[in-house]
Amino acid sequence: MLIAANKAVSIDYTLTNDAGEVIDSSAGGAPLVYLQGAGNIIPGLEKALEGKNVGDELTVAVEPEDAYGEYSAELVSTLSRSMFEGVDELEVGMQFHASAPDGQMQIVTIRDLDGDDVTVDGNHPLAGQRLNFQVKIIDIRDASQEEVAHGHVHGEGGHHH
Repeated sequence: MLIAANKAVSIDYTLTNDAGEVIDSSAGGAPLVYLQGAGNIIPGLEKALEGKNVGDELTVAVEPEDAYGEYSAELVSTLSRSMFEGVDELEVGMQFHASAPDGQMQIVTIRDLDGDDVTVDGNHPLAGQRLNFQVKIIDIRDASQEEVAHGHVHGEGGHHH
């Protein structure tokens, strides 16, 4: 069975940056299980896996535009500490939900603290980076009607309701 739309796919993977540093990996844990064609994984990796079979191993380099997008300086802003009501201690690296300019919710990360100035960044932490995947396809099966309707895999290694 080949990877195609509406297939539940299990993969083992290691993700590295261009410096060779491991960013994420399924090694030592359960495989990643996703629904092909549902946007569960970044577009560049999903496209590279299309048509592959169980046991296939591949190396995939995904450019920023097919991953988390280019880094946008427009998503970095400096706010007053008073904007963080109810948070006693702010630290670099903390993440918060905020309203994006388009009204959608986004996650912002504190990048810098300088007195009452808090610099936040709405870019995904991997924005602007080429992502390098080592992937082995472990399993492919037909997704259930419920999984297709929900847009993700259920059960072992997938989403649990």
